[in-house]
Amino acid sequence: MSITERFFYLEKEPCVIYLPEKPNGFSVMLLGDYNYFIENGTSLWTQHAGKSYFLHGLIEQGYTVFSSNLYGRHWGNDQSVRLAKRLYDVVLRKETLNAKMHIMADGMGALVALEMMNKYPECIRSVVMLNPCLDLPEYVGFEKEHKFFYKRLVKELSLAYDAKEEELDLKINKKSFTLLPSCVPVKIFVSTQEKRGRKQQLRRYEKMRQLNQCDTSVLFHLQDVKYKMVRQTTDFFKKYEEEL
Repeated sequence: MSITERFFYLEKEPCVIYLPEKPNGFSVMLLGDYNYFIENGTSLWTQHAGKSYFLHGLIEQGYTVFSSNLYGRHWGNDQSVRLAKRLYDVVLRKETLNAKMHIMADGMGALVALEMMNKYPECIRSVVMLNPCLDLPEYVGFEKEHKFFYKRLVKELSLAYDAKEEELDLKINKKSFTLLPSCVPVKIFVSTQEKRGRKQQLRRYEKMRQLNQCDTSVLFHLQDVKYKMVRQTTDFFKKYEEEL
């Protein structure tokens, strides 16, 4: 199946739309992890074999997929959320699509997804997350035991939030699922090799949403099949496409 890629800039950030040969009328916003990039007419999700398989699986099912570089390692800052919403508005004006999108969030991208689910639930049908970062302060705490990675993370956060290290706690303390409630349907895929603390966090998120009777499921998988979950993803999306 042939795929049309359309690259463009929005607020000086590279963006891309992947257009399927036979569109089904629905769209997916792709929110990448900390190593995600779009540049020079390509992106991580077309270069990485597993991610490319996943992306092509979505497009072959007729989904229009769109994404932005979102300032690189944004760690869910307010600018990235604002630009993601603006990208959605631009794509909806350019393409003939249903007004409610799905979201595919990988790792760090879940921080933007959580904010959008909270602020713009009327724009979102459902959300699929891969090994998501759901609580930035807690994530920073997990990384403290890895000195090299922690040092790099603090530097990235200082840039993303335009803050000194001693100011970071105040800047990021609201970037947590506990403060961003939403009942948008969510399915989470997480590796069985994920650390215990992260698994416990996911279970807390699942429990919080289930108490509010929000459709939520967490599926554990082997690490090497992470990007083979595209069939389960499209099946999940289709559950929420009956009501236009």
